[in-house]
Amino acid sequence: MNLEKLIVEKVRIALQMLYNQDVDDKLIQVQATRKDFKGDFTVVVFPFLKLSKKKPEDTAAEIGDFLKNNVAEISDYNVIKGFLNLTISTVYWIDFFNKNIQNAQFGIKKAGEKSPKIMVEYSSPNTNKPLHLGHIRNNLLGFSIAQILKAAGNHVTMVNLVNDRGIHICKSMLAWQKYSNFETPESSNKKGDHLVGEYYVKFDTEYKKEIKDLIEQGKTEEQAKKEAPILLEAQEMLRKWEAKTPEIYGLWEKMNAWVYAGFDETYKKLGVFFDKIYYESQTYLLGKENVLEGLKNRVLIQKEDTSVWADLTNDGLDQKILLRSDGTSVYITQDIGTAILRYNEFKPDIMTYVVGNEQDYHFKVLSLILQKLGYDWGKKLFHLSYGMVELPEGKMKSREGTVVDADDLIAEMIETARKTSQELGKLDALSAEDAENVYFTIAMGALKYFILKVDPRKNMTFNPNESIDFNGNTGPFIQYTYARIQSILRKAKEQNIELPEKVENSIFLHEKEVELIKNLHLLPEIIQEAAQNYSPALIANYIYDLVKEFNQYYHEFSILKEENKEIRKFRLLLSRFVGDSIKNMMQLLGINVPERM
Repeated sequence: MNLEKLIVEKVRIALQMLYNQDVDDKLIQVQATRKDFKGDFTVVVFPFLKLSKKKPEDTAAEIGDFLKNNVAEISDYNVIKGFLNLTISTVYWIDFFNKNIQNAQFGIKKAGEKSPKIMVEYSSPNTNKPLHLGHIRNNLLGFSIAQILKAAGNHVTMVNLVNDRGIHICKSMLAWQKYSNFETPESSNKKGDHLVGEYYVKFDTEYKKEIKDLIEQGKTEEQAKKEAPILLEAQEMLRKWEAKTPEIYGLWEKMNAWVYAGFDETYKKLGVFFDKIYYESQTYLLGKENVLEGLKNRVLIQKEDTSVWADLTNDGLDQKILLRSDGTSVYITQDIGTAILRYNEFKPDIMTYVVGNEQDYHFKVLSLILQKLGYDWGKKLFHLSYGMVELPEGKMKSREGTVVDADDLIAEMIETARKTSQELGKLDALSAEDAENVYFTIAMGALKYFILKVDPRKNMTFNPNESIDFNGNTGPFIQYTYARIQSILRKAKEQNIELPEKVENSIFLHEKEVELIKNLHLLPEIIQEAAQNYSPALIANYIYDLVKEFNQYYHEFSILKEENKEIRKFRLLLSRFVGDSIKNMMQLLGINVPERM
């Protein structure tokens, strides 16, 4: 039982004993005591005044006396108006410490046979361009959320749906055909996704030229955009692809293979992976059969031009087309089919989509249509609607080539980490190879932490220079603290200091030590809360608070130089507990921590 539940139970007993009244647990409000007041947990007394028929202060004092005298975990209390602040006994904190100090995976819950199954879809790139800064936030969020859900005791499947077909893919293919002189990743020494992305930009450049020429010939802008020859060629190429014309289909396979290889390289740098990858080219025809079945069952409607629609007006939305008049599918039709395919494969209890907030409406519609088609699990679709990420300079545009390329950003982060570390002289003792590995670890820690510490639902601005700072709320600051703890533990080993399995209950704890143990005590609750809220930011901010608390402790108290052997061993155990917790929680963010730094 956690402390909060214990206090609720004991307060309920106190009310029974003091006022001969049974109360519902929901009436008992318990919260963490504000930092500017003494105490660990605060009970709101105002709901009990009808029972006590006394002033708030007197009621709180009576309940406080009862709890102090009858509950071993509560050592003291104080009253501020109608608020009862309870102090948890040091004996409780030492007992908690001893029970968990040997558990290097403290707070991590393993999934059982009946644990929920959660599917997390993230990444979902297009194969006409390399991954960019927006994809980085998506990938880091998706991967971290999956790790947090696993740590909270769920069965998790991570999937990716690659958008590898459509007019945008044909634009890159056509531009390569017309302007590349058969350039390949090998001949140009470029990553395949970068090479294909360049031709997507090239298409847009040529398209704009043709629009300008047509306007000068007397066409309206709208006519010019529709009649530009290069666009008509791309549309014809898409028709040939759908007909599986060998030449076009072969070119598509070749260029996609270049892109997949490039994606894999970037995914490896980011430290993300998937349990299964779906491809739009294999799923875009799915859903049509389900839509026709829905039409047959009269849950969908057909208009005069034979197009098929879902009428969602009674649900507060509008009508959504599912099949065009020529019988072809639209994007949401594919999503319907893919969702059904995945459900049949994995039977997830929750299907989570990590997709930007510009798709909010799409997922509301998808959930409703699935339910109308008879799939009750459609209501368990969850859209993690995250905000956009920008640079200080503003928004990015793929077609104009103004996006921040993921690989370029990673390279810039590594260079910044190298430069900052060398200026501070932090890695002078390491070999060149070991130093490079640490530079990479610092760079990726800085990038991931800076992005993940922000609430996913908020828009954010990513500033590379601010992210790599060895002070403040940054990845490198946390990594450095972990490395510092490992250094302390190595020195203890060199001095042949053997650590006990537990400490004596009678050991004296300073207030700072109690605060650190309290922070550690919160860890399982934070993981569960982060999982429930789909928020890596809760994990990130917890780690920062823990690290701040430890660094203050480290500067105020001796650890290795403490003369009392028992206290020294306790402090080493406490340091190790903090270090293990930092490492585990950072891993939930997909961040590695270096042993030396």
